[in-house]
Amino acid sequence: MSVFIAMCLFSLSMSISPGPVNMTILSSGVNYGFKRTLPFVSGATVGFTCLLTAIGLGIAGFVEQIPVFDELLRYAGTGYMSYIGYKIMVSRSDIEPKEEQIPRYRHGFLMQWLNPKAWMACFTGVSAFGLSTLMLLVFVCIYFLICYLSLAAWAILGSRLHVLTKIKNGIKVFNLAMGGSLIAVAIYLLATAR
Repeated sequence: MSVFIAMCLFSLSMSISPGPVNMTILSSGVNYGFKRTLPFVSGATVGFTCLLTAIGLGIAGFVEQIPVFDELLRYAGTGYMSYIGYKIMVSRSDIEPKEEQIPRYRHGFLMQWLNPKAWMACFTGVSAFGLSTLMLLVFVCIYFLICYLSLAAWAILGSRLHVLTKIKNGIKVFNLAMGGSLIAVAIYLLATAR
């Protein structure tokens, strides 16, 4: 199998599989539509590929020298994801969303840097492919495209589920389920981390 095909399959499996960012995008797509969710998708994609680049260029060695880094990441990530989950759970479904409620580019970017799944994907990808600087650039480009398309697919799915707005309490129940799920995933990642 070609290394490029392996990179594509790895990128797709890690980007499309459910995780905190994908659940946030799905919820945003339902509540605000595809177009308003795109800045978050863009921020999450750029944030992830910046993280991948940093780890590929050697931040991994630096991070490994800081014994409390894993623990800080686990707690900060759990806290931030729980905060986002809470915001989803309490968002009001009976009024037009305020601009400050809509997830922004910066939220997507920051969420990836606090997402243990993103760190795991970066460390695994960089170590699995043993990347030279040129191959790291290729991997980052492949990952960027596949990650953006995968996250956009979650936003499209969310916008298609907008029909929940027609069902009495549909959005309220959906937001409670998605926010609760995000909090549960954050706690699960905290509990199962090394």
